[in-house]
Amino acid sequence: MVSRYVDIHPHVISDDEGAYPPAPLFGKRSDWSQERPSTVESLIAAMDEAGVEKAAVVHSSTTYGFDNSYVVDACNLYPDRLLAVGSVDVLEPDAPQTIRNWVERGLGGMRVFTGGSTKEFDASELDDPRAYPAWELLGELGLTMCIQTGPVGLPAVVSLAKRFPTVKIILDHLGRPDVTDGAPYAAAQSLWDLAPVESIYFKLTPRIMGDSKKGAATPETLFPKIVETFGAKRLAWGSNFPTSPGTLAEILATAKDRLSMLSTEDQEWVFRKTAQTLYPRLAD
Repeated sequence: MVSRYVDIHPHVISDDEGAYPPAPLFGKRSDWSQERPSTVESLIAAMDEAGVEKAAVVHSSTTYGFDNSYVVDACNLYPDRLLAVGSVDVLEPDAPQTIRNWVERGLGGMRVFTGGSTKEFDASELDDPRAYPAWELLGELGLTMCIQTGPVGLPAVVSLAKRFPTVKIILDHLGRPDVTDGAPYAAAQSLWDLAPVESIYFKLTPRIMGDSKKGAATPETLFPKIVETFGAKRLAWGSNFPTSPGTLAEILATAKDRLSMLSTEDQEWVFRKTAQTLYPRLAD
């Protein structure tokens, strides 16, 4: 029975737009950040209610663009429980220095947001030579990189993983595969093809928890295949709270239900140990 949980994909939104003015990436603010804003104090309260010990808090690009001020300041208020994961424009010539500056302020991880709730995916910025100096610095600093993309971006992710093998990469939302065809999930072959690239890790978020019951998919056939393909040590749970509807406790309860067929050891990795591998500052 798993009793301790680490979340690697909640978000926080300030209620003080004067101190932290919205400036969304691509010029369109996400609906969820206006309908379900959550301050860091709200997140801590939700974590306490749900029984989540620690979290890697992901910067909201669709609220603040490349200004990581709130996620960094927020996590610095709770350094024993939270770690900030931020975004910079890795194509800019000064990206490495910008990353260093944010790390000095407390940033503990990085993310590239290529699309999602407000824009179609554009994978062109992933394997762009202009980004290579930033990636080299990630390896030097030991920073993990999250990538928000869909199947269209997976070839570029593989190229980056092979070019920078010391950088741990996490695919947000499991890379958004199509699993509605059901076992053996042939439509998600581009996902299964990532198995040999051991520096690529995967987030199990409410998106895949929901998709596991759509079409011909079932949790009992999908999640054991994911674990068999990648190993639990490359899988980590993320709540996507408050982007995904429901309380954090409800989101966690759904994840526990969907993954209940896994062994206790595999669940320990998914719900805590992999997160602590990716973000050592969240370790015990």
